[in-house]
Amino acid sequence: MPTEVKAVLAQLGLRNLGDVFSNLSTPRLYEEVVRRREGWISHLGPMVVHTGHHTGRSPNDKFIVREPSSENTIAWGKVNRPFEQAKFDALYAKMCAYFQGRDVFVANLFGGADPTYRIPVRVITDYAWHNMFARNLLIQPEEPVVHTSPDTWTIIDSPRFHASPDIDGTNSEVFIVINFARKLVIIGGTSYAGEIKKSVFTILNYLLPDSGVMPMHCSANVGKGGDTALFFGLSGTGKTTLSADPLRSLIGDDEHGWTDNGVFNFEGGCYAKVIRLSKEAEPDIYQTTRMFGTVLENVILNSDSRHIDLEDGALTENTRAAYPLTHIRNIVESGTAGHPKNIIMLTCDAYGVMPPISKLTPAQAMYHFLSGYTAKVAGTEKGVTEPQTTFSTCFGAPFMPLPPTVYAKLLGEKIAKHKVDSWLVNTGWSGGGVGVGARMKIGYTRAMVTAALNGSLADVPTVQDPIFGLNVPTSCPDVPEDILNPRNTWKDKAAYDAKAKELAEKFKKNFEQFAPSATPEVRSAGPK
Repeated sequence: MPTEVKAVLAQLGLRNLGDVFSNLSTPRLYEEVVRRREGWISHLGPMVVHTGHHTGRSPNDKFIVREPSSENTIAWGKVNRPFEQAKFDALYAKMCAYFQGRDVFVANLFGGADPTYRIPVRVITDYAWHNMFARNLLIQPEEPVVHTSPDTWTIIDSPRFHASPDIDGTNSEVFIVINFARKLVIIGGTSYAGEIKKSVFTILNYLLPDSGVMPMHCSANVGKGGDTALFFGLSGTGKTTLSADPLRSLIGDDEHGWTDNGVFNFEGGCYAKVIRLSKEAEPDIYQTTRMFGTVLENVILNSDSRHIDLEDGALTENTRAAYPLTHIRNIVESGTAGHPKNIIMLTCDAYGVMPPISKLTPAQAMYHFLSGYTAKVAGTEKGVTEPQTTFSTCFGAPFMPLPPTVYAKLLGEKIAKHKVDSWLVNTGWSGGGVGVGARMKIGYTRAMVTAALNGSLADVPTVQDPIFGLNVPTSCPDVPEDILNPRNTWKDKAAYDAKAKELAEKFKKNFEQFAPSATPEVRSAGPK
């Protein structure tokens, strides 16, 4: 083990370890995963792993240490739960003791493609496949490095180490605790690797606004003419699917920053839902499930043939593929692009009453960004087994440590400065809510997004939705006109009216928290 790596780990309190594997390549990590029986190599090369009981994020187990350097800036509440500094120190000491004698894997990576704003991230795991996941999702340096800078953030992740809630002050045996003062994140009790990438996202969401950079829970791509598009949305709304467009180059599928120069990807890979993935509808993502280096979470594997079954959700509806961006054919290799021309806000409406596409005024864009209406789809979070209506501020409340108005103000300023067109796209239900209607066909959604981005909707007349006040195009290439008006898709029009009014009231109730600080234009931009 290099002396430099040993010294870094010792400074972190990690001493008397077993074997330390630093910056292993993907083939070497494959060997360790198989040797340790953490996963299986499937047909054509992807690594299949199971995450056990935890097949999604555990938002109720995430905490932020309350300490002097950050306590006055954090938006404390149900999302950003405070954790006592003394409790953190004690839990961290126990975790370091747990690692004694155990093998660890260290990956030195980066969060952020823009060199001006990127942060060095050191990921330490006791699962080889978690290290491979981190290498896929974060940004790898051109040559292996050992981070020694004081600006380095460290994530220590151990699914095998469980907390004792009564002693440690956690909510359960699972914990994700961020200490901004010590630039340290500790994760334990869960094998769901997505907690690693979302921890980096939370860190950047805390750091970047102070530099005038807008951190965003969005995917991004760019057209042949250099026109950048952003896709805001929670997990399951279509960020990854819609941004993987064969006619446009992918910047990234989940997390980006918007600077004075343009946008940049926070990550070096994608984390796509693959349950019932269609080769015809999503060819690029489908291909990654047949490639060496991809990590497939909770995908069913035939024990004899080693063929995967993407149709089978026996373990979870939240089956995932974690792969490097280089697995996608058409990407922006630098991870950076110019200012957006279009912003698309994605909602998965479980009521089935929102229009499939609407043109937003700047005030409406601010209103819907603050509202963040969608449905949590099955499996994306622990305990979510069917769609649940939710309002997630900034389309990413679980990862936003600062007050929502900080992010909204940045977005409003950038939309105004760069004259960005904004759209609201419903990828949820049509013809009725869950159990009655059906989810919008991906082909129709793609056609609507394409029309918005290529300017085909620019001169199309719109009608104002009488309940939501949204401007709905009267026609769209390759989309039946009846689809565009959600009321037309319901057999029972009275039932539609009642359900739409019910959702409108939920919007109004949720927005009460923002009304005191919102402008009159934004306050009046919601449902009638």
